[in-house]
Amino acid sequence: GTSQTATAGSLLVINNQGKLIQSIADPNIQSPWDMTLYDQGSQVVAFVTNALTGNVSRLSFLVSANGLRLVHSVVIASDYVHRGDPAAFFVAPTGLVFDGSTGNLYVASTGDNAVFVIHHALGISSSQGTGTIVYQDNLHLHGALGLAEAPNGDLLVANNDTINSDPTQPSEIVEFTKQGAFVKELSMDPAQGGSFGLAVNTVNN
Repeated sequence: GTSQTATAGSLLVINNQGKLIQSIADPNIQSPWDMTLYDQGSQVVAFVTNALTGNVSRLSFLVSANGLRLVHSVVIASDYVHRGDPAAFFVAPTGLVFDGSTGNLYVASTGDNAVFVIHHALGISSSQGTGTIVYQDNLHLHGALGLAEAPNGDLLVANNDTINSDPTQPSEIVEFTKQGAFVKELSMDPAQGGSFGLAVNTVNN
């Protein structure tokens, strides 16, 4: 389909053999675009960006041998740029990083071409709007998309090149501090549009 025919969708729970265990739908799940988890063993919190609404939802689950049980959901951030796009399907808030030491949730919003922070993300009970801008840099950001935390505590953001495109900086991953200072950029591909999701794995040092 297209962005005009997209539906709310759901979260899928898949086991390590690739078997679908559950499909979780909720009014606060509106075409989920990205997600991060805060795992506490028998309880887990999922933060989800939603393409249809431009919101960020917090979903709280109880975990058992029978699967997940959704016990609460709430929108904790909103008002990010969100729209259909013929090249990217949707331009909407995407990447998320939750810092368990501070309780801050970082949100990469592609259309706003910026990274925001939502304070006290585990405890707030209503939308905080977009939160506070942490990093906005038209020199280095070109459609902030995937987001991950580096081992040194900095943030890494992928750029999809649909916003503020620069042919001299294709498919960039940009590193910046949580205080908003630029550190470094790295091109992942000589063509544009090659930088999407991110995951970090630490090996030795």
